[in-house]
Order: sequence, then C-alpha cells, then structure tokens
Amino acid sequence: MQPGHKKLLRFLGNWAINTLSVAVAVALLHGHINYEHWNYLLIASLLLGLLNAFVRPILLLLALPLLIFTLGLFTLVINALLLYFVGVLMAPHFQVDSFGFAFLGALIISIVSILLNVMTGNAWVSVRRGPRPPRPPGPPRKDDSDVIDV
Repeated sequence: MQPGHKKLLRFLGNWAINTLSVAVAVALLHGHINYEHWNYLLIASLLLGLLNAFVRPILLLLALPLLIFTLGLFTLVINALLLYFVGVLMAPHFQVDSFGFAFLGALIISIVSILLNVMTGNAWVSVRRGPRPPRPPGPPRKDDSDVIDV
C-alpha cells in the first residue's frame, strides 16, 4: 500500500473513532450536548480533531506551568475548552450547554477514544502478553539491576 493511502486510512480511522467518541458523549449527556443531524456530528468531530491537531499543542505549551503543577490533569480543562469552542462555532447545529458539561463530555470522549484506540491497535501504548522477546545476538550485556548508583 502506498504511503498516501496509509495516511488517508489512518486519518479516516481516527476520525471514525473521534466521531464515535463524541456520539457516546452526546448519548450519555443527552439534553446538554446536542446536535441536529448526524451530518453535524461528523462536522463537529472533524472540527474537534482539527482543533486538537493545531490549537491544542499551542494551548498545552502556554499552560505548561499549570500542567506541571496539576500533574497533567489540566489537560482535561484544555480538552473541555476545545469541545465548548466547537459548540460555540457550530451553534445552533451542535450545542454544548455549559463548560461543566463540556468538561464531562471531554472526559467521556477521552476515555472512549483511549479504549477504541487500544482495541483497534492505534494506541500510543501497547500491551504485550506472553514471554519477553529474546535479546539480539551479540556480546553479553550487564543488566541494569547489577548496578548500584550512590
């Protein structure tokens, strides 16, 4: 498969996961996060993905002291801001009632996205089961456990 096709398939897969995650958040927070038609849900998830790709890194850099102080939990606030901003940009077709519901929605979207990415193998973290793979041939290495640093 050509590299361009791989990138396109990866993008479409991520978009599908993002759309499904947003749909789960809408279903769980029905009445507080709404969309008029499924087309607007697709557009909202695409817009959220674009904001996550381009605006989120800038916000993470600007909020770096808060991220360090809160041990990364401030990331949820940034995700909530982006979801709320999507609601503001797409009103009245996609609406988020308040920042509190945007926070809950962002939390749900994050959890569902992580689960779907792990299930589809797109996760940054991989879970290995079974025995450790054999070491490559070469001179014997000293294990790190044999070294005591003082």
